[in-house]
Amino acid sequence: MKKILLLCCLLLLSGCSIVRIDTNDVDNIVSVVLSKNNNLYNQIGKGYKYYIPRGVSYIDTNEYNDVLYSDGNYYYLYIDIVSYYYNVVKEYQENKDAYYSKIIDINGKKGYLEINKQPNNRYFIEFMYNYSKIEVEADYEDINNIILNTSYILSTVKFNDKVIKVILDEQFLVSEEKYDIFTSKKETDDFLKLEPESD
Repeated sequence: MKKILLLCCLLLLSGCSIVRIDTNDVDNIVSVVLSKNNNLYNQIGKGYKYYIPRGVSYIDTNEYNDVLYSDGNYYYLYIDIVSYYYNVVKEYQENKDAYYSKIIDINGKKGYLEINKQPNNRYFIEFMYNYSKIEVEADYEDINNIILNTSYILSTVKFNDKVIKVILDEQFLVSEEKYDIFTSKKETDDFLKLEPESD
């Protein structure tokens, strides 16, 4: 009995806190997830890394554009290393005609979330935060789960300044030289010489 009482006291005094995410409210999902300082990552690109939550699968990468998939929906992730490196902040005006439109400014990182109803009765979700943007077209009932997944992904994007500097350095890009390892660079007619046998 004393052990149980001691364990309960320890749990109460340890300072652990549980934050409940109300997944029925887009504002709550965004504010709770983006305000966390997540250092998780399980995906690495050229000068950046981020975390893909459980249930989301990596499909492909083309330059700084990643394609992810979850529950029948494709997520198109764009990483803007140029704006990040030069600290360019894109201004956004809230769209009163959109189904949902909001400016986001959490932990010194800016962005926006806009959801628009499409003519095919699907919703186009455009979520930009921390020099990264995810676009998804989905059914109404998938919106909250997509916002939860995209919030986790965008909140974990971390940039590697040294790698980005090398990538954006003009000297690095100009100094590239094409090599063909299958073509001989030197013509030779006698690689091995056989000496005639002598008596």
